[in-house]
Amino acid sequence: MTFGSPAYLLALLLVPAAVAMYVLADRRRRAGAARFASPVLMPSVAPTGPGFRRHLPLVLYGVALAAVAVALARPETTVAVPEERAAVVLATDISGSMEAQDVNPSRMSAVRQAALDFIGRAPDELRIGGVAFNHAVRSIEPPRAEREDLRSLIEGLTPSGGTATGDGLAAAVGLLARQGAQDRQRPPAAVILLSDGTSTHGRDPVPVARQAARLRIPIYTVALGTDAGTIEVRGPDGTTTTRSVPPDRETMRRVATISGARTFNVGEGDELATVYERLGSQVATREEQREITAAFVGGAAAFLLLGGAMSLRWFGRLP
Repeated sequence: MTFGSPAYLLALLLVPAAVAMYVLADRRRRAGAARFASPVLMPSVAPTGPGFRRHLPLVLYGVALAAVAVALARPETTVAVPEERAAVVLATDISGSMEAQDVNPSRMSAVRQAALDFIGRAPDELRIGGVAFNHAVRSIEPPRAEREDLRSLIEGLTPSGGTATGDGLAAAVGLLARQGAQDRQRPPAAVILLSDGTSTHGRDPVPVARQAARLRIPIYTVALGTDAGTIEVRGPDGTTTTRSVPPDRETMRRVATISGARTFNVGEGDELATVYERLGSQVATREEQREITAAFVGGAAAFLLLGGAMSLRWFGRLP
């Protein structure tokens, strides 16, 4: 929390000063009562007392005074507000290694479900696009608020072939760069790159990450799968061999770091859904300073009213 007029916080010193004055007055009252009657006669003179209730309204008044002092300082807090012009592109690897079942029920199924959940939960204002690639770019959907075509793209994802991470990444960055060129000020945009293996075809993804950094388009990377992931590969002679398909975490880390983003290592479908949701919220909102003086003024009024009501109810007067 920050303050627009922090000098007014000095008014908080009035609270301990008021407490000290009240304690001093209370001691004088007790001393006067002791002079009026001896301690032995006090139970007969004043058989019952309000106890702690006598102090409670004044405690509430003190809290109200502190709230007013903070309100005078014009408190501000950082809140996340919707960014209506934001766009994100899901760049998804659909190479043959996505058939691996180390992620339940399979890597491809987990990606498909997480992406559909992300689309369904994302703010309506967020523009979402998609790029699907294996050894070449297979499908492209420009980012927009209407999402039926993107859903169809994701539902039709089928794993096969090799991995051209650089080509898929370049296509995703290109979509956002073209959209940003239409505006004088580039709207917030990001790529969420999901891949589960080493790039085997096409461009090197690292130079593409440098280009994205120059365009101020962060690339959040998700390395899907575990080191134990395997797929069955059928050879030309019809024989089947088992191939290990661990994720290329180092390349994914470099791409994210160079572009100014973060990387995630995901071994479960639920983890993937959480990452997608978190990144969607991050891209679709921006931080903004908001003044919350009214909240403190309202709180002060509530404490004053509550303290007054207690005093009237218990003692029939205001202190």
